[in-house]
Amino acid sequence: MGFTDTRFNVNLSILFTELPLLERPAAARAAGFTAVELWWPWVDAPVPEQAELDALRAALEDAGTRLVGLNFYAGQLPGPDRGALSVPGEESEKFRANVPVAIEFARSLGCTTFNALYGNRVEGVSAEEQDRLALENLAFAARAVAEVGGTLLIEALNAPESPKCPIVSAPKAIEVVDAVNAATGLGNAKFLMDLYHLSMNGEDLDEVIDRCTDKTAHVQIADNPGRGAPGTGELDFDALLDRLKKAGYDGWIGLEYKPGDAPSASSFAWLPAPLRAAP
Repeated sequence: MGFTDTRFNVNLSILFTELPLLERPAAARAAGFTAVELWWPWVDAPVPEQAELDALRAALEDAGTRLVGLNFYAGQLPGPDRGALSVPGEESEKFRANVPVAIEFARSLGCTTFNALYGNRVEGVSAEEQDRLALENLAFAARAVAEVGGTLLIEALNAPESPKCPIVSAPKAIEVVDAVNAATGLGNAKFLMDLYHLSMNGEDLDEVIDRCTDKTAHVQIADNPGRGAPGTGELDFDALLDRLKKAGYDGWIGLEYKPGDAPSASSFAWLPAPLRAAP
């Protein structure tokens, strides 16, 4: 594979998870990567102790890894949850409490890109009520992110693995992006194009790229089937990433795949070592 002018980063919440959190940045750097992203690392603590934040910041800095993306609190992820911001009550409150904490942590590392996962449908609450709450919380987050010149990402998951999540197609995610931007007037809500999820949905990836790239601020990849490394499934990443470039995308490509049974460091054979360090 080529990818000579592609900027890759490693998601440390799905790769290198055989290691403790604070050891993952150094492991990614040892594998040749200089940029990383993270789901919110403390699934039970939207507002963790300052010492925990400081320790992770130090681990990233000491490793020489740049943080380029961070999820807001999203509940048990990985696990049964698919977000928190559309879930009334405690989960919504946790999301709102997390927003300033996550922004300040990321800002201190030069990161201004934040993924806000929507949330599952829940019993006893109408879809309309959840959607109203979601828009309120997304607008709140977009305004907070704007204070640091940041971008709020809206991601489409996939229906087979996330049947209770309502954001399971590119058009639906774009609809939410447009609604947030209309509510705030800021224009800083963008699409997170995860090619694995879209492929699992059976969407035409070429068509999604052509139609949605102008509203896309981050891309994530994993092969399908299996959610493994490129080359383990059927997706043609040479062609897909080339199409993204031709459509005008020059942002990060997040590696968000499962490494399989072997250590994570062995899952990067598809990407020559000289191409792993981001410019």
